Amino acid sequence: MTAAAMGDPGPCKLQFAPFNSALDVGFWHELTQKKLNEYRLDEAPKSIKGYYYNGDSAGLPARLTLEFSAFDMSAPTPARCCPATGTLYNTNTLEAFKAADKKLLLEQAANEIWESIKSGAALDNPVLLNKFLLLTFADLKKYHFYYWFCSPALCLPESIPLVQGPVGLDQRFSPKQIQALERAYDNLCQTEGVPALPYFLIKYDENMVQVSLLKHYSDFFQGQRTKVTIGVYDPCNLAQYPGWPLRNFLVLAAHRWSSSFQSVEVLCFRDRTLQGLRGIAHSIIFEVKLPEMAFSPDCPKAVGWEKNQKGGMGPRMVNLSECMDPKRLAESSVDLNLKLMCWRLVPTLDLDKVVSVKCLLLGAGTLGCNVARTLMGWGVRHITFVDNAKISYSNPVRQPLYEFEDCLVGGKPKALAAADRLQKIFPGVNARGFNMSIPMPGHPVNSSSVTLEQARRDVEQLEQLIESHDVVFLLMDTRESRWLPSVISASKRKLVINAALGFDTFVVMRHGLKKPKQQGAGDLCPSHPVAPTDLLGSSLFANIPGYKLGCYFCNDVVAPGDIRGFLSRFDNVLPVSLAFDKCTACSSKVLDQYEREGFNFLAKVFNSSHSFLEDLTGLTLLHQETQAAEIWDMSDDETV
Repeated sequence: MTAAAMGDPGPCKLQFAPFNSALDVGFWHELTQKKLNEYRLDEAPKSIKGYYYNGDSAGLPARLTLEFSAFDMSAPTPARCCPATGTLYNTNTLEAFKAADKKLLLEQAANEIWESIKSGAALDNPVLLNKFLLLTFADLKKYHFYYWFCSPALCLPESIPLVQGPVGLDQRFSPKQIQALERAYDNLCQTEGVPALPYFLIKYDENMVQVSLLKHYSDFFQGQRTKVTIGVYDPCNLAQYPGWPLRNFLVLAAHRWSSSFQSVEVLCFRDRTLQGLRGIAHSIIFEVKLPEMAFSPDCPKAVGWEKNQKGGMGPRMVNLSECMDPKRLAESSVDLNLKLMCWRLVPTLDLDKVVSVKCLLLGAGTLGCNVARTLMGWGVRHITFVDNAKISYSNPVRQPLYEFEDCLVGGKPKALAAADRLQKIFPGVNARGFNMSIPMPGHPVNSSSVTLEQARRDVEQLEQLIESHDVVFLLMDTRESRWLPSVISASKRKLVINAALGFDTFVVMRHGLKKPKQQGAGDLCPSHPVAPTDLLGSSLFANIPGYKLGCYFCNDVVAPGDIRGFLSRFDNVLPVSLAFDKCTACSSKVLDQYEREGFNFLAKVFNSSHSFLEDLTGLTLLHQETQAAEIWDMSDDETV
């Protein structure tokens, strides 16, 4: 019986949750290559392999997975997954696919399983109990793939009665026993050199838990005459039902042990890691009575053909016409890798937001190259570079997006070469490059009408780029070049990430993100005082809201924000700071002037000394007051 009629929470007859086939896009891509280059018109059966996993999250079906590596019988099984061997029957025409004798194929596979049980080969190699069949037809003109999956299961002559119904392992085992079982299982896997064991023997009492291989059952269970305990690597996560792999094992147990043992206690071993924490306490344990009967030499009846998406007995079809292009295949593989990380480690991560975010990287040097690769590895698909330098001979050894050939004939523009290389690494990324300069304070642009007009165009271009992106990364070499994008980003309410490298230090900081203008400015204003508890409270990190954080240029007076690392002593510190009301980049005085006067204000900054911004923000007055206070303190000390 299957789990289709699962209505009774405590069934008196054992039922099983069938496998769901999970055929990865990479499997179909590899089958296409095999069909075109190797199989051609050959319809002979081929050996393939899959695997199943006992750690899926609640709600997911028990799956038998086939990937691109299914055709390589020597390929390693993924960590903590159980292997399954199968046979591929690939037909040349849709008519041959439809006409294939499914009953005969199932009977042949069942006979192989039955022979391994009778001969004892299944005790030495339990993987023989988990065979599967895959009948396919590949329409390579349309990239339509027809398939029918089968996981053969031998049927006992009668239903299997439950002596004790399934309960959670934590209701039967103490925490100490659960830890002992986990250690014993891991040690046995390590000793055998396998990622997982499909079946294993268990002995336990209040003080110990032991496990062993099936082939050692005579010695391991010596002296026991009523009940034995076996462990089954269980891909199912239903609380009341075991998965499909238990079926063939119970046939083996009834055939070989029913004359010696009255019942079998079954531990469905489930091993889940959620948010970095491993646990097996959700495994289930129950007891079944073995049928007291002798088997005839003939193979028992078998079932196992998978139902289609409509719930009927029939094949399935997958249309991969849009994703069989190598570029689309690369995208699906990257997405799958990210989803696996998300499912198993960071379930709250919104991958759709990561994929859709548009990142502007100002600087395409050592920082720019490495930040771009990291962003792409986390799924970011929109990356734009801005830089005006060309690739020199010293760059490729430190900047991984460039090669020696990029340095020849004067060197390629960094921004353009970096964008081009990203698309070669991963065609699914939307990468652009802009070879342009960023005007800087104290670097005059008024030497001629040509330079002034060029500065105006550069500013307009930078404003448009910042406006069209979601996150701006400041990755330039100089402090001055960070000023203009800091001002524009603060005005446009864009998130800014600032990174800088020293010889043996680095700093990574997030600029404060100003509130939208209709909600009020985010600067601290003397006319609107804020209570100390609102800013500092018991935890500095917890009580400074994002819109009140400082920027790179606030650090002229207050401490840097986010992360500062010291490689010389392998140390990280995590300071935060409030926005400075006299900041030369993000203060309200600077932003108001920029928003009112635009390029005219910026041109004054470019063409003037640093004192222009200091006078505007009040830094000059602050310095004068500080010096006056120091002088007054000194004279006061001298009079005492």
